[in-house]
Amino acid sequence: MKPFRLAAGAALFLSLSHAYAHGEQFYQTKTPYAPQQDSASYEAPPAGYQPVFTQMLARHGSRGLSSFKTELALYNLWLAAKQQDALSPLAGQLGPDLEEMMKANALLGYNVPGIAKPGYGNETVQGAEEHTGLAQRLYARLPALFQAPDAGARRIVVLSSGRDRAADSAYFFSRALVVKQPNLAPLIDSGMDRATLYFHKLNTRQDGQVPEATLAYQRWVESDELLARETAIHQSPRLQAAALTTLTALFKPAFIATLSTTGFASTGSRTYTSADGKFTTTLTGDDQTRISGATDAALALYDMYATAADMRHELKADFDKYLRPHEARIYAETEDAIAFYEKGPGITENGDVTWRMAAPLLADFFNEADAIDLGKREHLAKLRFAHAEIVMPLASALGLGKQLPRATTYSYQNSSWRGQQIAPMAANIQWDLYQNAASRTLVRMLYNERETAFKPACDHARIAAASHFYDYRQLKACYKQNKD
Repeated sequence: MKPFRLAAGAALFLSLSHAYAHGEQFYQTKTPYAPQQDSASYEAPPAGYQPVFTQMLARHGSRGLSSFKTELALYNLWLAAKQQDALSPLAGQLGPDLEEMMKANALLGYNVPGIAKPGYGNETVQGAEEHTGLAQRLYARLPALFQAPDAGARRIVVLSSGRDRAADSAYFFSRALVVKQPNLAPLIDSGMDRATLYFHKLNTRQDGQVPEATLAYQRWVESDELLARETAIHQSPRLQAAALTTLTALFKPAFIATLSTTGFASTGSRTYTSADGKFTTTLTGDDQTRISGATDAALALYDMYATAADMRHELKADFDKYLRPHEARIYAETEDAIAFYEKGPGITENGDVTWRMAAPLLADFFNEADAIDLGKREHLAKLRFAHAEIVMPLASALGLGKQLPRATTYSYQNSSWRGQQIAPMAANIQWDLYQNAASRTLVRMLYNERETAFKPACDHARIAAASHFYDYRQLKACYKQNKD
């Protein structure tokens, strides 16, 4: 891949053509995590500077399906096709594969240390491995920070959104740090912070008064404009043609033709028991989630394909065989388009409605850095664990991304914003702070462990033209003065 450098007004993320030059696979925000730069190529800090603090926002690691809905509706569709003798030879295995998917998700996390409650929505073994590796690499990058003479007198603040998979990610990450250096264990303060790590879903019942920025975002998510945009995306002739190609390889044309009028809902229930017989769970569909048409069916199958990439340890089923790369690319582009408008940079004319609610989180990053800059070394690190819906708005608030005008519809041709780059599983934004003997503070940002420039308006804060180290005070002043 080419070196990462955010140019003024240009794309933030690398082209997928580099990432998937061979054996293309498109998983969008369900892409399993991998660091985007070899740490051996990181820029060395200037002479005389030592690491004094680090902070991070990370998405939870790879997970299973979030609920028992889509796959059940898809299974009901498959069952009807089987009963009507409408299956192709390839589709014969789809039903058993879906059954395996449902069972694996129903039992997900059972007997895994660190998983509080087995079932849908949990992290997979792969997710635990992602956060373990992320912690190990953070420690390897900053050993002098954790082994500093004053480290034992400082705290490591670990916060999550409170959702199980985010809290579990915090557990796996913290555990990995302690394995590397056991005397860190008593320094860790764990807790929950919905206000800054679950800001998109705040509500009066749980959270009392909800900030206007969150209310504005929630109005946007329910708006007629967004609904119309999503409807247009789903009605794309290119998407419909891809869906028909996918389904034709699985079902007879006569059956496919009935999907728009018949429809299949998430009806029924399943009971699953663990291999040791000690855990049993019964799941019931909501009867609301429906597959009505070829596009719905193809996107549901794409959801299984993408989720399977995060369940390599739990699944033997191979969902890759049901989609060709060019079809998966179209489905990923569709999901990226929806995410771009719902929680990404969005429409130019709508301003910052999709990321204004991230302002308190960005302010918290600066507040933590301010304390270090002022010599208040109470915290050694602040580690936050949340969701894609938090990572995406923070990236936009940092100026890492480009909006599109209302008259332009997102596509891979006119935007380089990609879910698999902005918010893969375990996506992370990290700030490392360094100081010299004169107490000058520098900051470097890593995005998915790639050295990343702050927004172009702040280039003057770099310590050198091509450096990824910024003078902290100049950077802070820049963000305060240039909020757009």
